[in-house]
Formats: sequence, C-alpha cells, structure tokens
Amino acid sequence: MKRFSTFILLLFILINADAQEQPLRLAIAGVTHSHLAEVASRLDRGDFTIVGVYEADDSYRSNNVLAGRLDKSIFYSGLDQMLDEVKPEVVAAYGSIYDHLGIVKACAPRGIHVMVEKPLATTYKDALEIERLAEKYGIKVLTNYETTWYRTNWHAYHMVKEGQLGDVVRMNVYDGHQGPKEIGCSDMFLEWLTDPVLNGGGAVIDFGCYGANIATWFLAGQEPISVYAVLKQHKPEVYPNVDDDASIIVEYPGATVQIMASWCWPMNRKDMYVYGLDGYIYQKNANEMETRVGNIHNPLFVAPALDAPYDDTFRFLKAVVRNQITLMPYDPNSLENNVMVVRILEAARKSALKGKAIKF
Repeated sequence: MKRFSTFILLLFILINADAQEQPLRLAIAGVTHSHLAEVASRLDRGDFTIVGVYEADDSYRSNNVLAGRLDKSIFYSGLDQMLDEVKPEVVAAYGSIYDHLGIVKACAPRGIHVMVEKPLATTYKDALEIERLAEKYGIKVLTNYETTWYRTNWHAYHMVKEGQLGDVVRMNVYDGHQGPKEIGCSDMFLEWLTDPVLNGGGAVIDFGCYGANIATWFLAGQEPISVYAVLKQHKPEVYPNVDDDASIIVEYPGATVQIMASWCWPMNRKDMYVYGLDGYIYQKNANEMETRVGNIHNPLFVAPALDAPYDDTFRFLKAVVRNQITLMPYDPNSLENNVMVVRILEAARKSALKGKAIKF
C-alpha cells in the first residue's frame, strides 16, 4: 500500500509538472493597439498559444498583425462567445484603455485572468471597479509596460531598495516621442489614442503613466501628498482633442517626482534620473546607465541582464498565472501599483483644469 501511495504521488507530481510546462492558453481582446506586434513576434516561441482573437470591427478583425498567421476560425466578433468557446487561461487586451473595464467584467466571473496594456484604466472609478472584480472573483489583473523589462530600471530599483543612494529625494522621468501620428502609428490606433474618452487624454495618459508607475514602484506604494500638472497643446492642428505635452509634479512626504511626458520630443526617449542624498542614477535607456554612490562614479555601463521569467512580458505572465512566481506588492505589473497610477493621472488632469495642485 505504501508503495502504491508513493507511486500515485509521483504520478501526480509528474502530471502537474507537465501541465506547468504546457503553453499558456492566451486569448486576445482587441487588435487596434500597436503593441500587438509584441504578440506576433513571439508566436513561434512556444511559451503561449493563441486560442482566440476578439475584435468587434469587421475590417480590423480581418486586417491586423495576427490575421493570416492564425486560423480564421479562432477570430471572433463577440467577446463572450470567444471566452465560452475557447476557455483561455488569460486574456491580453489590445484595444482602447476605455475597453479594459468591460474586458475584466467579462473575464472575472469566468475565472479568467487579464493582462492590459498601460495604463490600467481611463478613470480612477474604473480602476477601483477593476480592483473590486479581481478581488471578488480571485483573478489576476496585470498591466504591461515596456519599461518593466528594462534591465536598467531593475538595477536602479535594487540600488534604491538597498539604500545605496540614501534617502531618495527627487526623480525626474522623461517619456515620449515626436508624436503617434509623426512616428507612423496606424489609423486604427490613432482613432482611440487621440480620443479624450477612449484613451482618457493624450500624452498625459500615454506617457505620464510610465513615470507614475516607476515612482509608485520605487517608493513602495507611498501615497502622494499632492499632484500638480500643466497640460499643453503645441500641435492643436494634429491633436485637436487632447494634450500633446504634460508636466506633472508629484509631491511625496520625502521626495518630489517630476514626470515629463510628451508627443513633442524631437526623439524617442524613456530615461530618468534618480537622486538620493548619497548618490544618483542616470538611466539612459533599456540597457545603459550611469551611477555615482558617494565618491565612486561608474560612467556609462550596461546593466546586468534580467533572468527569465523576469525579462519578458509573456514568460512573466505565464509564470504569474501558473503560480510559479508571486507578484510582489507594488511590482510594476501589480494591481495596487496601477490603481495608484490611474489615481495620479486623474489628479494630474484635474490639476491642469483647475490650475492648482490637487491634494490627496
């Protein structure tokens, strides 16, 4: 009997291990976000399988980076029908930010996890509702940022966490590019990206979220004291309905975070400075950075590589969904971080309208 029990236990372990190694059953909701290219570029890697693609618009459903690479039978015009027929483990949202709440509403009661592209929601009210649904139904809701996978950001985070800079007193975060139209974003992307309801704003939402996300991460979820913002339209003829330049000051008890988000930079940029009382970090890009700790200056160097699954959106997503790793509090992907991000961005919009700082 003891040998039989041992055999059953070993068999269970082997079956469970095999199940953990199976590709993630991933469904796509929406095809209009240009970041869908990240899915297309990883189709043949083997860590996930696309089991369904939902898109309500007939034209967009037939013309996107996944069409022609996947069987037509798995493309759906209805979200509920797709979820019930293909039963994915997780849904990745690649439509407007406004659509995120509706996707979570459909997935949560079915026990399906969700990953959205940044930011989590267009309004703080929607973000809180997403959080409520995730808690009620026990699903994971992740928010994906390109900068989460920057080795420099993780090296900077560990330096801050270890206290190498002393108390962090200032962060200056720069994000943006020449503008979505200027860099050639598709019409189906621009249709909602430049809409004040479907995107929630312009550059303040599209790029302001990066700085709010990193600040919330580095400062371990501290609640700001206040948010002050100036939103501008330097190109109203191109972006008549939303801002194209945002300057946001987020005041914390011991630190000031300045977020400069713009569709008016003359170049692409996602860089930042972190200043402590004992040192500083200059994060130049995804790979290169410069530091000074006390009198020790490290000129521009390549940050250490990230280990899998912390180096890639979908490897990380699979590991979280399969409970192979635990999503840490205020991790850049985490729900509590991204609810705070939306709260900061909403305060920034209110501040710009009222011309004064918004107290938390």
